[in-house]
Amino acid sequence: MTETGGPFESLAGLLAGGGVVVLSGAGLSTESGIPDYRGPTGRARRAEPMTYQRFVGSAEARRRYWARSHVGWRHIGGAVPNAGHRAVAELERRGLLDGIVTQNVDGLHQAAGARGVIELHGGLDRVVCLSCRERTPRRELERRLRAANPGWDAGGHVNPDGDAALTDDQVEGFRVVDCAACGGLLKPDVVFFGENVPRPRVEECFALVDGARAVLVLGSSLAIRSGLRFVSRAAALGLPIAIVNQGPTGGDADAVLTLDAPLGETLTALTARLAAVRPVIGLGAGAGQAE
Repeated sequence: MTETGGPFESLAGLLAGGGVVVLSGAGLSTESGIPDYRGPTGRARRAEPMTYQRFVGSAEARRRYWARSHVGWRHIGGAVPNAGHRAVAELERRGLLDGIVTQNVDGLHQAAGARGVIELHGGLDRVVCLSCRERTPRRELERRLRAANPGWDAGGHVNPDGDAALTDDQVEGFRVVDCAACGGLLKPDVVFFGENVPRPRVEECFALVDGARAVLVLGSSLAIRSGLRFVSRAAALGLPIAIVNQGPTGGDADAVLTLDAPLGETLTALTARLAAVRPVIGLGAGAGQAE
């Protein structure tokens, strides 16, 4: 059961003041059946994520990636928003959010109705050609891959980045297709490990934080710099930072409050509570901390 006093009330008050930027991570999508990286579902992953260097440097690595991703896309592409995504969209609809920065590549914020979403790491629903830079819908690539691999089928454990753990025998014989426009290498329009987030996108996120009244972290362990840098920026600006996550995060020391609780249940209760809450004034560092 979600706590309805202490940090929960402080969080509701903080949100009621508006001007909040949300930073979301993989933990927000676990209730949609997509595993996270470092929580309980993530620890069960069986394959290491693809790096950009391996992808561009090896035809075999690309074949393995696209075979795994072809399987994984059936799962990711069929996922639906959960209560947490819908609650965030509702907070935006009420005018309480200035923007949403998501580290997720599943598109579930937008599917839930959110509009002001920056996909920090891109989106799996798009494919980009590394030669001509043309972007095309993932559904078109999936159609071409099915045509190129008639009768090929495999199952596997799906990972947060949308691929699946397959054996060498399952990958053998899978045929990769190239850009229909120029014949160049196709890559999902996401930031791989070893690849940098485009600088203009990073600056857009920093600008959101710079103009915010508060930052709310949802379902991110903040274990890597990609997301943690925005929390560090907020802390340097003296902005209140609230974190809702299952397990500790790399930003807990800078947070004015933390909640270790299920995301969907907590955010649903939060939206229901907000109508009766006034903004909390003068919420200082360390107020409302929860284990």
